[in-house]
Amino acid sequence: MAENNPDVMNQLATKLGLSSDLQFYDVYSLDVPELLADIPRPALALLVIIPLTPAWDRSRKAEDADKEPYTGSGPDEPVIWFKQTIGDACGSIGLLHSVINGPAVDFIKRDSDLAAIRSLAIPLDMTKRAEMLYNSEPFELAHKSVEQAGDSAADPTDEREGGHFVSFVKSGGKFWELEGSRMGPLERGSLADDEDVLSPRALDMGIKRIIKLNAEGGGEDLRFSCIALARRS
Repeated sequence: MAENNPDVMNQLATKLGLSSDLQFYDVYSLDVPELLADIPRPALALLVIIPLTPAWDRSRKAEDADKEPYTGSGPDEPVIWFKQTIGDACGSIGLLHSVINGPAVDFIKRDSDLAAIRSLAIPLDMTKRAEMLYNSEPFELAHKSVEQAGDSAADPTDEREGGHFVSFVKSGGKFWELEGSRMGPLERGSLADDEDVLSPRALDMGIKRIIKLNAEGGGEDLRFSCIALARRS
């Protein structure tokens, strides 16, 4: 599993074919403006790894219980979502969701592996899309190239301890929660033109919603990690 730090995810994004005009930044606080000031705005995606607490687990199961299998595909699909079928690739799929949706698409290099994966994915249904990614040698090689990077062995939110990578993106004026282990992409609400994934409303609909679920469920303080995708400063 790739570690959720900017260096590792920048390596993976670059290897797949994202322009170096974008990069990931550490998010040190969700509330202190001074600590968010170093991240260029607008932020295009927020990638989070967060432990699966009992309260969040209950909420997820309740939300997914009555959902039909996802049927989205084609050029009018609001976001491209991948069902995860590759073991220990939660972080790499989170990265993929972050860079092939929303404004980040404009920074994908032509003829890159990332451009090819996106092009191949668009017309496919959920099952065939997952199979395509599972069989993608470029994606596998890129994932393996960073799999041991960083210091994830010391990461308390490691996937082996129940951590889940979730990507939050803005696409088509909507705020989306994307995770490969859910039933499909989750539209959490609308964002105004001047709002991005780090705006107060987006944080309330996204990561802070999960933090609130945990607090209301009597959970301990969450130890999670956030990185944001934005223009290189």
